[in-house]
Amino acid sequence: MTKKKTAASPFEYVEPIGDRVLVRKDEPKRETRGGIALPDAAEIPTITGRIVTISAVVENDEELPLRQYDKILFHPKNAIPVDLEHDNQLFVIPVEDIVAVFRREAPESPS
Repeated sequence: MTKKKTAASPFEYVEPIGDRVLVRKDEPKRETRGGIALPDAAEIPTITGRIVTISAVVENDEELPLRQYDKILFHPKNAIPVDLEHDNQLFVIPVEDIVAVFRREAPESPS
């Protein structure tokens, strides 16, 4: 009797270290706001995504308003791709490259 070997990924989880977060980048835009379809070579660079995981350092830093599943705007220059999925949309990003967090409501100001 022969055993079937299954090709399992050696890694199932990525935990960022230091002041970094793991982000799933949004799909690149293929259409302008006016509805004009763009060819693949003319993609608008996408620099938004959702935080998948935050490091323990970021989680414990009360000055950083970042939480898991936040939608963020980031500078892609220092984004490090994580080859864990076939579509390769995961990136480890330093928190200093996050320039904005999208919120549904403005935070309450202290009284």
